[in-house]
Amino acid sequence: MTAAQPLQGKVAFIQGGSRGIGAAIAKRLARDGAAVALTYIASNTQADAVVSEISAAGGKAVAIKADSTDAAALQQAVRRAASDFGRLDILVNNAGVLKWGDTNDLTLDDLDQTLAVNVRSVFVASQEAARHMGNGGRIIHIGSTNADRMPSGGGAIYAMSKSALIGMTKGMARDLGPRGITVNNVQPGPVDTDMNPDGSDFATQLKALMAINRYGSAEEIASFVAYLAGPDAGYITGANLTIDGGFSA
Repeated sequence: MTAAQPLQGKVAFIQGGSRGIGAAIAKRLARDGAAVALTYIASNTQADAVVSEISAAGGKAVAIKADSTDAAALQQAVRRAASDFGRLDILVNNAGVLKWGDTNDLTLDDLDQTLAVNVRSVFVASQEAARHMGNGGRIIHIGSTNADRMPSGGGAIYAMSKSALIGMTKGMARDLGPRGITVNNVQPGPVDTDMNPDGSDFATQLKALMAINRYGSAEEIASFVAYLAGPDAGYITGANLTIDGGFSA
């Protein structure tokens, strides 16, 4: 391990790593020396582009098609990553869906899909990944500042699903701490992605609520995740860590 590559020799699995924040995390962890496995559902072109960029820079990466709502497929993807790279050290649970609408209009299908991706898949991937991790393992969930603050209507089930990660993080940290595995939840605020692009009317409304009057970048979230995945964060666990430009201040 070197100062420039603190994750040299580590293997990271990123659930939902083909675009946006997930792709930025994959590239950053690879830049820091980790071999990376990332999952995708339909964005195979984008997933291949992430792998190609990492490979071109001298890193190791593989893209695995796995639907986060399919527990067996997700478990198998984790096992494949551990087998292909010989170990597993870091899990980042980034897969997520955003079902937005008034409580009177949201359907049970909306609720079920939100829970399947945003909560159930996090548990499934974490449980399977922990089986392959040794002392010093890292599990990092990507939550949302909306777990703590929902300044407008329409986000009831999304906020609920991200709030669930707060409790899951604390419980998993207790369960896995004796094995030397840390578990943390990163809660981004408004970030410029294709799901929530900077420059939209909605973005203008959100910026007015922030202490720092701008959207964050996916790379800024990735740098925070890289720190938690690295050797200097071994005493941080069970934490819900907000990076939101003061949105929840």
